Amino acid sequence: MKTTPAPYIPQIHLYTEWLAIERKLHFGSYDALWRWSTTDIAAFWQSVWDYFEIESPTPHSAVLIDKGMPDCTWFPGAQVNYAAQVFRHVDAAHAAGFLAIVSENEQGVIREITWLELRRQVASLALHLKALGVERGDRVAAYMPNIPEAMIAALACFSIGAVWSVCAPDMGTAAVLDRFAQITPKVLIGVDGVFYGGKAMDRSAVMEELQAALPSVQNVVILATPYSIKPASVPIAQFDFETLTQKSTAETASFQPEWLPYDHPLWIVYSSGTTGLPKPIVHGHGGIVTVMMAHKVLGNDIGASYATNSKGERFHWYSSTGWVMWNAQMGGLANGTTICIYDGNPSGSKENVDWSVLWRFAARHKVTFFGAGAAFFTNCMKADLDVASCGDLSLVRALGCTGSPLPADVQLWGSHKLPNAWWCNISGGTDFCGAFIGGNRELPSIPGQMQTRLLGCAVEAWSEDGKAVIGEVGELVCTQPIPSMPLYFWNDKDNARYISSYFDMYKGVWRHGDWLKIGTDGGCVIYGRSDATINRFGLRMGTSEIYSAVEALPEVLDSMVVDLEYLGHDSYMPLFVVLREGVALNAELKATINASIRVALSPRFVPNDIFQVPEIPRTLSGKKQELPIKKLLLGQPIEKVVNKDAMANPACLDWYIQYAKNYQ
Repeated sequence: MKTTPAPYIPQIHLYTEWLAIERKLHFGSYDALWRWSTTDIAAFWQSVWDYFEIESPTPHSAVLIDKGMPDCTWFPGAQVNYAAQVFRHVDAAHAAGFLAIVSENEQGVIREITWLELRRQVASLALHLKALGVERGDRVAAYMPNIPEAMIAALACFSIGAVWSVCAPDMGTAAVLDRFAQITPKVLIGVDGVFYGGKAMDRSAVMEELQAALPSVQNVVILATPYSIKPASVPIAQFDFETLTQKSTAETASFQPEWLPYDHPLWIVYSSGTTGLPKPIVHGHGGIVTVMMAHKVLGNDIGASYATNSKGERFHWYSSTGWVMWNAQMGGLANGTTICIYDGNPSGSKENVDWSVLWRFAARHKVTFFGAGAAFFTNCMKADLDVASCGDLSLVRALGCTGSPLPADVQLWGSHKLPNAWWCNISGGTDFCGAFIGGNRELPSIPGQMQTRLLGCAVEAWSEDGKAVIGEVGELVCTQPIPSMPLYFWNDKDNARYISSYFDMYKGVWRHGDWLKIGTDGGCVIYGRSDATINRFGLRMGTSEIYSAVEALPEVLDSMVVDLEYLGHDSYMPLFVVLREGVALNAELKATINASIRVALSPRFVPNDIFQVPEIPRTLSGKKQELPIKKLLLGQPIEKVVNKDAMANPACLDWYIQYAKNYQ
């Protein structure tokens, strides 16, 4: 007799049922639930702690000691460990026959890692790191692609209280050193080569350069690959990654992650502003675990693979290790979810562009949640991709999108190709490793906008006079703290840079740097950055880093770049350069400029166009006026975006005014 499978119940529905039973709280709408979560924030985050049964060997004395952002203390007295949160799922997931990680690379090599094997390898590496002298609070830097070893290494660091930081191998040496040199790592973990876009690329020289430029590094652990031009045993490598993770001993079997204070540093991620070095942002174990559980489960509707309600959950979000979505992808393990990771180019290669790569990957591995950047879905639509020919995608019940606004026509295209999939469009940031705005499985999905503000996120759109507005574009602010906001920036005296990054405009209120409109129905639209930070296909880069690469060329005297990604349009990034007398901007010089950016930073930040200009507009104090020019190019009148009396060279604006007319 054929049985009918039980209907799927959204995770948010299960949570509201729990609130009704355990807390006697009843809400007639999501809006009412959201308002409770952002006004009685202690009660809400306590409910998250209890609902997800977050473990601590010691009780917390309060949920929040709030002295005004950023001086907040969460769950004082509690002890947690991100790795312990992952390992609590090992026995149940293993007993149910579910994998921890499924990975595949461009060459079709598929690897499946069980929960038991994940725990064994993490324990083995953690013990070796301790033997190398790594202690709580020591930094471990990694130069690794999106492979299982990167997650194993991260979890090993978490388990002993070391602070993890990773850069992707598509970043040039200068960009990596701008990040790692700030945090003085004790150990460097890396690969000697990568394979991407159909090409093998040696990275052994980069590893040697990093080691030479980081005097704090005492030991190097390397994962040997077939892609290095040097022998498998690279001279700089004192320890081989594969050997360190393959040992199994009684000590490995009995290893347990250390309990750490709730606010113990977990990792350092980087988010660049318009000036100075990238910001080394420190997040805590407890804050990340708490917010990831809430947002990933209740907002993204991702359940544990072994749970009855979501049996067979397989979570994929395409990312490199240089994007915070890599952290989010790894976060699936914290909820007992099987994660599916792809190491390679999602569009094949330059010689053979193929936007079906990830879709075929998803079909092969029975992915249930398929996430990627907005640019990926846009390119699939433009390529007129026949998704149906990519394999059986019937298990894909959710499509996740972030990085930049998703155009309405792209969402409609995706809904046509996969009519049973729910769109979960989110917007957040590296800054707090979470999302402010996202999805709700039970709410209507309207193409061109995100469904709602997430629980616990007191997000508003503020007018220029600091008042909350509905139906109008304003500054995205968060008026109440959330647990995953940064603990601090590394080596930031008196929190000066931290405060200036988020609290300079409104004291005690987080200003995120995005334009936001909130509709009367609660739906949200992001209109791009409200500052001059580059947001290129979901990856942020400070303009100062681009200038360092461009202005190092002898032909270039000055430069300015703006990112015109907005309203769901394709990202368009023009670069304006002032050249030495007698030098012309020809095809050869353009190629040189692009190559400098590609090598120093990443191919992702190569501009769409380069223009030779007489001058770069500057303030009387010498600052480049990126934001006024950006606003001008987005259609605002010049008299509203710049005060000429505060400029050192107002006459140069004529060129940009004419360019803006041509651009629009």
